[in-house]
Amino acid sequence: MDFLDDELIDDIARVQRIPVVPTLLDVICQSTGMGFAAVARVTESKWVTCSVRDDINFGLAPGSELILKTTICDEIRQSQEAVVIDHVQENEKFCGHHTPLTYGFQSYISFPIVLKSGEFFGTLCAIDPKPAQLDNTRIRGMFAAFADLISFHLQQAELLEESDKAVRNLSRQLTDTIDENRQYRHISNHSLQEPLRKLRVFSGMVVQAIKEKDHEKAEYLASRIHSSAERFSAMIASLSDFTLLDDDKQAPELTNLNAPLAVATQLLRFDILDKEASIVSEKLPSIHVYPAQIEQLFYHLLHNAIKFSKKDEKPVVSISCSMIDSSEFAGQTGTGQQYVKILIKDNGIDIDSSQLEKVFDMFSQLPVKPGRTGEGVGLTFCRKIIRNHNGFIKAQSEINRGTRISIILPAS
Repeated sequence: MDFLDDELIDDIARVQRIPVVPTLLDVICQSTGMGFAAVARVTESKWVTCSVRDDINFGLAPGSELILKTTICDEIRQSQEAVVIDHVQENEKFCGHHTPLTYGFQSYISFPIVLKSGEFFGTLCAIDPKPAQLDNTRIRGMFAAFADLISFHLQQAELLEESDKAVRNLSRQLTDTIDENRQYRHISNHSLQEPLRKLRVFSGMVVQAIKEKDHEKAEYLASRIHSSAERFSAMIASLSDFTLLDDDKQAPELTNLNAPLAVATQLLRFDILDKEASIVSEKLPSIHVYPAQIEQLFYHLLHNAIKFSKKDEKPVVSISCSMIDSSEFAGQTGTGQQYVKILIKDNGIDIDSSQLEKVFDMFSQLPVKPGRTGEGVGLTFCRKIIRNHNGFIKAQSEINRGTRISIILPAS
């Protein structure tokens, strides 16, 4: 048999979390005298048990699979009508049917479990090698009620999961908003005030130099004003581009991540040639993302890796990828979600451990060697992009071992 996919595994878990199901199966066996009862998940290609009571050693446990076409449940999936057989050998329609011949039962009952959305989920079924009195109002009514009860609990479980996911997303968005508001306050009160202060000071000094007819000093101060004005303009442009990350989003697209990585590498081709940089990447998967934003993400990360390389060493950037689940970062998200982890490692200058969180703040100017300047927005954009994808980003660095950026994105 093929391995079960994550969706089927989740469906099995949902049924097993319904506390009343084992009791329902017990009541079915006791009321009908049958030795096997189960809740089965039935799809277009799979028949899988979710919960089982087996007193006849039929050999199935939760997660066991039968070939779909060998079951009557496949026909029930298509018709969404119950099938009740007291005695196979005496039933004109089913006496020669392949299912009882394959599995050796004489009594059989199966009712469809239909979700409140109208979607067919599976069946509540029972079998036994001996005949049983099943085709009556009492047994049919019990199965119909139990199937409806299971459907109700499945719907409640789905609603609870959606509610839990919504609460987590809102909590995350609130945390992100609080952090971004903190940054905006700092930008307004400090980052933008510094070039404005310089503009005011230099302007006053220019006026004084002109009064003193010191043209050389006035020319020098004018160049400083121009430089401060350019920096102020660049900061405003960066802020504008940053806010657009929230607005410039269409529906996520299934994207092979190798494509945006290739675009970013092409945009940096002159920097790569100039520094003789080497960029080596494993094959990346396809996931749903905003392609333009992921291009920006790779661009900023690769640009930083090249820009902050060691003076006497050619930049080497390696990109690796692995699949992880939420247990690897418990407490940050719900359980069962699969994620793609992308690790970008470089051999550049390291970052002091006290600065690892600050590097993601807008306009952060961390201590670096002379000649390496910037506005300090690249990693801020990266974190915003990752947040837009409900992912996580983390920086790690060790002395003389470069920097590692971990990116974690939902796999679906």
